[in-house]
Amino acid sequence: MALHEIVTVPDKLLREISSPVKDITSQTQDLLDDMLETMYHAPGIGLAGIQIGIKERIVVVDISKDDEKKDPLFLINPKITAYSEEENEYDEGCLSIPSYFAPIMRPEAINVTYLDRDGKEHKREFDDMLARVIQHEVDHLDGKLFIDYLSKLKQNMAIKKVKKFISAS
Repeated sequence: MALHEIVTVPDKLLREISSPVKDITSQTQDLLDDMLETMYHAPGIGLAGIQIGIKERIVVVDISKDDEKKDPLFLINPKITAYSEEENEYDEGCLSIPSYFAPIMRPEAINVTYLDRDGKEHKREFDDMLARVIQHEVDHLDGKLFIDYLSKLKQNMAIKKVKKFISAS
């Protein structure tokens, strides 16, 4: 397995739309493992392929706490098919927007169709934090960032803060 560099704002790659995965190969599975290792190392709870420069519709998620058993979820070609009317607000962050957090309103539950790492199709409902993280990552696949839900002023402030954070690192 290998760690990948995480693409950060204002890189234009983050605005590109990812392409569907046509075939799930051993290379795809190796990439998913690399993404998971990269996400854990960052540390984060979700990572989309585009965040490491891979323009394919692949996502890894694991919301387990540090003291809990790892419970990774691999989503290939995820598609959100329904959103709940109920919404909740939570401070979101992003590995591609380091050091910045903002309250974002999202649907509380979603229905998703996706392929797992073995190519098996799933149709599943997710709620609470898992639903939020999946929505966040699917946004990445569509070239959208969580700061897009903020005012233009707050978006610009976020990007300036990240540039300052990166140059100081």
